Amino acid sequence: MTSIPNPGFDSDYASSQSTDRDAIITQLNSLLRGEISAAETYKMAIDKLSDSDRSRSSDCNCLRDMQEDHGRAAQKIRARITELGGEASNSSGAWGAWAMTVQGTMNIFGNASALKALKEGEEHGLKDYQEALDDVDSMSRSMIESEFIPNQQRHIMTLDGMINSEQRA
Repeated sequence: MTSIPNPGFDSDYASSQSTDRDAIITQLNSLLRGEISAAETYKMAIDKLSDSDRSRSSDCNCLRDMQEDHGRAAQKIRARITELGGEASNSSGAWGAWAMTVQGTMNIFGNASALKALKEGEEHGLKDYQEALDDVDSMSRSMIESEFIPNQQRHIMTLDGMINSEQRA
């Protein structure tokens, strides 16, 4: 029995689509690990700030809002990875070291240095999102452009304000 070729099926195309999908999932998992780490880092900063200075409740609320933004971003990225048929990361991986660095900075150098470290993390996250735009599918790109990049930019501006007020105090 001779097999009849299927003109509608291109095995090279199917293989490249699978490779593209895998690369997109890998990129999204990298962004996901960054978001998980950011949420962990903000939790540590909130705990430390609330323990050290009860008068900083408005700052803690700002940090909590940012932590929640990162948590929501992680959930959306996780859902997108699942939609693409991938398996989402469950931990921050190497990014977890960043959280520990910020915690150590807070313990040694105080709140202003910790806020600066949080800002550096946000700037790094912004750069990661901008660089990922060409490596993801259109639906993921839209989510990054409309939600995640604006959140990162807003966080950076908010942290700048907090740093400036901390330095004036």
